[in-house]
Amino acid sequence: MTVSLTTTRIRGILLDIEGTTTPIAFVHEALFPYARSRVSNYLAEHSDTAETLADLAKLRDEHAADVKQNLRPPELVMGPSDAEIDSFVAYVYWLIDRDRKSTGLKSLQGKIWRQGYLEGTLKAPLFADVLPALERWHREGLKISIFSSGSSLAQKLLFAHTEAGDLTRFIDNHFDTKIGLKTDVESYHRIEMVLCLPARGILFISDVVAELDAASAAGMETLLCIRAGNHPQPHAERYQNIQSFEEIPALKH
Repeated sequence: MTVSLTTTRIRGILLDIEGTTTPIAFVHEALFPYARSRVSNYLAEHSDTAETLADLAKLRDEHAADVKQNLRPPELVMGPSDAEIDSFVAYVYWLIDRDRKSTGLKSLQGKIWRQGYLEGTLKAPLFADVLPALERWHREGLKISIFSSGSSLAQKLLFAHTEAGDLTRFIDNHFDTKIGLKTDVESYHRIEMVLCLPARGILFISDVVAELDAASAAGMETLLCIRAGNHPQPHAERYQNIQSFEEIPALKH
């Protein structure tokens, strides 16, 4: 079934990743366990690099906020090196267990995944309709952007190492939690400004209704993506849904 949009002036496509372009199982059963199992060794080998020190500083700031809110995170210690690394590993596990959308955590995970992708250990699966849709939207001259809780580095790595090959040539922009939370209306206003497009000219596709609520409140066109393995969504009836990008009509007029 082909969906109908309220405007014929779509000029940008904004895509979620998990449950929209890529199966949720890959993220939760491959990426997350991979990073968790390697974080200790990674920190032991890279804790003195500038980029890792920047991630640890972000994690320390977040830990301080967690303590202030009486959330009882694992204690962080200052040196010696092994004890400090162990305490950061415990805190990273704590954040992962809570599925925290932590900028420091996501950045650190992205660097660990980078090793896996470059070694060939990780390769991202895509739903079969994703590559044809990216090719079509690219031909139509649309701006194609990604908005994910994963860091922009993790996003770029995923699309550079898919089972369909390197698809980064199709992606114009990557937005992560640095732009704001995906459930925050202001995040979509900021994206609109970066893209230099009116909100009504951007189509956001996600598998999460709360994200669609925020994008819709910002004035964007929205579609709910329903894929095998996705979590049932409350109030899904608010939005037109698709099971394949093939259901989206041609957007060039």
